[in-house]
Amino acid sequence: MLTRLTSFASLGLETKRITVEVGAAPGEGGIAIVGLGDTAVQESKQRVRLALRHSGYRISTGQAITVNLAPADIRKVGPRYDLPMSLGILMVNGLVPIAEEQIQGIAFLGELALDGGLRHVSGVLPAAIACKQYGIHTLVVPASNGPEAALVPGLKVIAASSIIELIDILRGERAIPAIDPPAASPVHHAADIDFADVRGQMHAKRALEIAAAGGHNVLLSGAPGAGKTLLAQAMRGILPPLKRNESLEVTQIYSVANLLPDHTPLVTSRPFRAVHHTASGVSIVGGGQIPGPGEISLAHRGVLFLDELSEFPPHVLEVLRQPLEDRTVTITRAQGTVTFPADFILIAAMNPPEFSTGSTRRIRRRISPPLLDRIDLTIDVQPVPIEDLRGTDHGGELSATILDRVLKARERQEYRFKEHGICTNAEMSVRQLNEICPLDDATEQLLSKAADRLRLSARGYHRTIKVARTIADLCDADAIGVAHVAEALQYRQKIGIEE
Repeated sequence: MLTRLTSFASLGLETKRITVEVGAAPGEGGIAIVGLGDTAVQESKQRVRLALRHSGYRISTGQAITVNLAPADIRKVGPRYDLPMSLGILMVNGLVPIAEEQIQGIAFLGELALDGGLRHVSGVLPAAIACKQYGIHTLVVPASNGPEAALVPGLKVIAASSIIELIDILRGERAIPAIDPPAASPVHHAADIDFADVRGQMHAKRALEIAAAGGHNVLLSGAPGAGKTLLAQAMRGILPPLKRNESLEVTQIYSVANLLPDHTPLVTSRPFRAVHHTASGVSIVGGGQIPGPGEISLAHRGVLFLDELSEFPPHVLEVLRQPLEDRTVTITRAQGTVTFPADFILIAAMNPPEFSTGSTRRIRRRISPPLLDRIDLTIDVQPVPIEDLRGTDHGGELSATILDRVLKARERQEYRFKEHGICTNAEMSVRQLNEICPLDDATEQLLSKAADRLRLSARGYHRTIKVARTIADLCDADAIGVAHVAEALQYRQKIGIEE
């Protein structure tokens, strides 16, 4: 007797169809699993046997059961195959009156508890999207994964709490449970710091507004206690909400990383990932024996905040250079090569070097010129006078007011790039920059002179134009003018560690 069920394997955000073949033959009782499964897959033998016993099913001791996870050259990871294995074992033993024809076009994902319940698994959203690609009309998942699977329109989702409930549903003896609409994460958290609460620092606030509007990278340099971390945290309140397609991108990453809360399966607020300077390169870029997303991918479509930038080891900072340019990261391991998206805004903060050659030299060894060249706006954050810290009338703009300008600038960019496949000014290629951002003679002359004086690289020259284009968008200007380029050049200032 042989039966086949469909499941999926995840390698990064890529999902492969897996055929779970279950066969039984006379022999010593036992379950053998083949097909390049990891430890969790091999441990399914114990979970499945005891879960079926607690659910009222007894497997014949006179049969040898073989489970083949095909194709065999794809690594199978995790307990997600418990459910199709257990159902296949019941079918080949004739313990449930379900024919193989009844499960055609249905895919199964789920971990079994020892009492027969179904537990949450990771990577359900990528699997649900893959169902549409493979022509599968129904996806069976644990009840806790139901709202996540239901994010894909047109896909029938069966969210069962136990294998007994699932069998009753497949036999038509129980109705398919209704799935509540997926809850969404809030656009802005109540704990977010408002820009109005940050005293002074008007120059830094303006730079962060430009960064939020155009997707540019920022370096905040200033004395301890000047407000660098506070400014970075306040930026969360001026980031535009994610669009539907962006939400699904971010949600897929968090689903694969198993970081989605059960009650909020859809991420709608832009991620803000604050990384400590003791973090390893693998934790930031991603990797591991089974490649998983790192902090730069978890910050996709959001912000990656590196506080105390000069304390990070040089090899950790250097791994950021390629993702900052390509907006993706490719990880190669023995199990395969995976690519994760990594389109984030980098916000870095550091204390300026002390007035000593040794301090400057130490920071230069850690923060390379190529990395600094990828930062669009550099801000000198000066301490706020004590008298300005007191009182209630600080006259600062609310984050909501700044966000309104950011949203209008993003709308202009969306219209501008609707035929180019990008969203922000920071994403423009050199060809797109030349086509979309022409400069008049006076503006070109100013930029050329400043480029010579500041010794801008080609990358720095092009990034300055991108920042100027964002400034023009915030000013509701159709063309880049002298004033826009002049302001953009202010943010290419030196911070005392350049060669």
